[in-house]
Amino acid sequence: MDRNLAIQAISDRSTVWDCLVIGGGATGLGTAVEAASRGLRTLLVEKTDFAKGTSSRATKLAHGGVRYLEQGNISLVREALHERGLMLKNAAHLAHPLKFVIPAYQYWQIPFYGIGLGIYDLLSGKLSLGRSKTLGASETIKQLPTVQQSHLRGGISYFDGQFDDARLATTLAHTLSDLGGLVANYVEVTQLTKKNDKISGAILHDTEGGTELEVSARVVVNATGVFVDSIRKMDEPGSAKMLAVSQGAHLVLPKKFLPGTSALMVPKTSDGRVLFGIPWHDRLILGTTDGEVPEPVEEPRIQEKEISFILSEAARYLAKPPTESDVLSCYAGLRPLVKPGHAGSTAAISREHTVVISPSGLVTITGGKWTTYRKMGEDCVNRVTQVGGFPSVPSRTAALPLHGCCTDTETFSPPAHLAVYGIDRKRVEQLAASETGLGDLLHIRLPYLKAEVAWAAREEMARTVEDVLARRTRALLLDSSAAAEAAPRVAEILAKELHRDTGWQTNQVKDFSTLARIYQLRGTN
Repeated sequence: MDRNLAIQAISDRSTVWDCLVIGGGATGLGTAVEAASRGLRTLLVEKTDFAKGTSSRATKLAHGGVRYLEQGNISLVREALHERGLMLKNAAHLAHPLKFVIPAYQYWQIPFYGIGLGIYDLLSGKLSLGRSKTLGASETIKQLPTVQQSHLRGGISYFDGQFDDARLATTLAHTLSDLGGLVANYVEVTQLTKKNDKISGAILHDTEGGTELEVSARVVVNATGVFVDSIRKMDEPGSAKMLAVSQGAHLVLPKKFLPGTSALMVPKTSDGRVLFGIPWHDRLILGTTDGEVPEPVEEPRIQEKEISFILSEAARYLAKPPTESDVLSCYAGLRPLVKPGHAGSTAAISREHTVVISPSGLVTITGGKWTTYRKMGEDCVNRVTQVGGFPSVPSRTAALPLHGCCTDTETFSPPAHLAVYGIDRKRVEQLAASETGLGDLLHIRLPYLKAEVAWAAREEMARTVEDVLARRTRALLLDSSAAAEAAPRVAEILAKELHRDTGWQTNQVKDFSTLARIYQLRGTN
């Protein structure tokens, strides 16, 4: 992907796009891939970077949603389980099965959760990842070596999926490009244009180049996550808000707090929420909370009460309680939840998605979750086809391998994290070997190579130090202090790749250092 070429193509006023998608998160990218796969001339623009918001701050799970099963939302769980199976098949280099264990401290919990997870198994159908099992206390300890053993009666194991959210977003952008679509980050929609009261395109601002661009489109899709209401107001200034925004928070700890390959699942915390302890990139993610926030913001901050809650709940289930000093990184993400008929707790609002068509023809899609991104795109493009009067073409994304996906069962040699590049891994390794120093680690506490910075700039539209350390690699989440220390090296490599001066490097390091403090507990106050 080449951003400069993309901007040149967008600047061609003679082009009329079939579908302009606003938003480069899971929903927008899924919609754009769906549209391009059906032969529509598709353009996607993102005002910052791909997955900058919610889509890089998830719990990293492709799952049906056990709590929605408890709420009786069978259709949502069945759909999500189906999509989970498709994600693991079509993005096998980024997603894989993960065993979860629910520890039971009262005997009644074993049959109670066992029955529910048996239903969960059945709903997954042919795309099942494995059957749930009842475990004795000794087997539970074997699966969760650091679980609190006092009064442990046993447990229940089941399977769900795990993936790398920001890497999947980059992969979808690549896939869109492979399908002939056009994608560009750091391009903001400042105005929707209309002809005879119908949406006809948009005015765009290239925030990097500082230029204004006007594009024509037969259909415009608003897929901006927690910010959909702001785009809707561009179309209809008096439109009412359709979202309730919820914040989820996570803490990242050293793997020693839960060694092994199984994840911990607590189906009901002290206040009725769900808590996960998930192995991810040789770390442990603890989360998540779920609380309503008044307005969406670009960079949500974890709150002290969320930190205290996660640590106190984890202390009930881990033999060695984690403390704030153990936290390597913390992050918060905002979720777009479609409001019910009246406002209520965001923890009780469904994650089902909604597609809304305005009188002017603006197509808005929101709600949902990462697991169902493909189905959201399919449903949205079905409506795009109607609005645009395009020929009806069946969806083919259910069987569409994403960029880099390979069904080869080859076992990757170290460094194992390079597996996220799929079939591009060999090219990354060749790059690392081709230039002096690019095969070196960025930082001793991080797994990433300097070559990955150059690759991100050349092939993945990375434009800033944050793009590289937060999303092309996951350094900011894995160890925020180490990421901050690696920032000058990243800035130096990017400056060479993007032809920037030393002043740009200095500003980039300063900006990233400020950001990194938000991901450190001492920077949350």
